[in-house]
Amino acid sequence: MFDLINTIKLYFTTNGLEILVAIFILVFGVWFARLVSNIAQKAMLKSKTNKTLVVFIGNLIYYVIIIFVILSFLEKLGIKTTSFIALIGAAGLAMALALQGALANFAAGLMIIISQPFELGDNVEIGDINDTVKIIGKVEEIKIFSTTLITSDNKRKIIPNSKIISGIITIAPPEGTVI
Repeated sequence: MFDLINTIKLYFTTNGLEILVAIFILVFGVWFARLVSNIAQKAMLKSKTNKTLVVFIGNLIYYVIIIFVILSFLEKLGIKTTSFIALIGAAGLAMALALQGALANFAAGLMIIISQPFELGDNVEIGDINDTVKIIGKVEEIKIFSTTLITSDNKRKIIPNSKIISGIITIAPPEGTVI
């Protein structure tokens, strides 16, 4: 028992500064992750970005920074992190392959929200490149993965955003507009 206490004392006296620096990295990193996430969310809210997207991107920023902070913390303590990094990379690749369609819709949703080719209430015609399939309706909702149109016969059409971005979008002028 006495040897264990001496070993612990020796460890802290030889590595005390490293442990303090590691704890500082952890505390500062968590604070920094919150700060950056909050700043990004406030900036996106000011630019009237979709609230769902704001929360998602805010959380994504926070957790990406936290992963780097934890890896830095472990590295400072002398723990080799190469296997953790390889594991994170493999998990990311597996998730990307499994969610390929969803990621395409997500990326297309971001493009629609950022570039705003149409807005809520616009009358649009969405067709594929070959012009074989057309959907005409009023934009009711724009989500991160899909867009909802109300057709002239009052049906709701939910279209994956990747289909919208890869097709042709025709926007009709608002009702009552003379061209």
